[in-house]
Amino acid sequence: MPPTNEAHFTAVNAPPSPTEATSTATSVADPTRFVLVRPSHAGNVGAAARAMKVMGFADLVLVAPRFADVLSQEETVAMASGAADVLTRARIVPSLAEALDGITWACATAMTPRDFGPPTHTPREHFATLAAGPHRVAFVFGPERTGLLNEDVYRCHACLSIPSAPGYGSLNLAQAVQVLAYEWRQALGGYGVAPRTVDAALADGTALEGLLQHWQQVLQDIGFLDPAAPKKLMPRLQQALNRAQLTQEELHILRGIARAVGKAAR
Repeated sequence: MPPTNEAHFTAVNAPPSPTEATSTATSVADPTRFVLVRPSHAGNVGAAARAMKVMGFADLVLVAPRFADVLSQEETVAMASGAADVLTRARIVPSLAEALDGITWACATAMTPRDFGPPTHTPREHFATLAAGPHRVAFVFGPERTGLLNEDVYRCHACLSIPSAPGYGSLNLAQAVQVLAYEWRQALGGYGVAPRTVDAALADGTALEGLLQHWQQVLQDIGFLDPAAPKKLMPRLQQALNRAQLTQEELHILRGIARAVGKAAR
């Protein structure tokens, strides 16, 4: 009997959003290979290609897929959503041994067989060490319904188990590819995140003091603040504003509100 897959894969039924991945797949410098063993659903192959490209990987190999033309099927291309270049360069081979040609460290996405086999790790734990080595790495994923056979697992150096809720560990094939691709990219150094907006200028102390004086006057005008017994109202407001780290625009809004309240109170 084959070992139970740490993620029970199911077919992808709905297309993803049309947002395309922006990462450039560069197979020449790519030290990582993703191997799908006997995949049966075209949508999963396309979605896996997309998951790879998003994280900057491009080397995809299919082992004896259910359909010989899976790389060019309409559903595959649709689910790849901009990662057609990964599909174009992908290879189909008849055996896992051929898929692992040139690989020095293979990770199976499966439970370690009960009799013997490679040790099981969480991706993050294992990748921290693996990323520092010289290996050419492959991640091996089994068929959606059955997972990897024991004989497939025995060809690998490690088993990876994605931590999940104890009562439900079912991941779609492409989801598992995405999780491992992300964790591996992070272990390799990750990508920076470009800010989409310019940091707003913060209001300085003088501006904040002016706002407090403005609000103090308005609060007195509407009877909320008794100048004879102010207690700690204004210091508390000052502390609240300090914590808020107001921008200049936000401060202008609060002063505008104070003006409107003052006019309405007259």
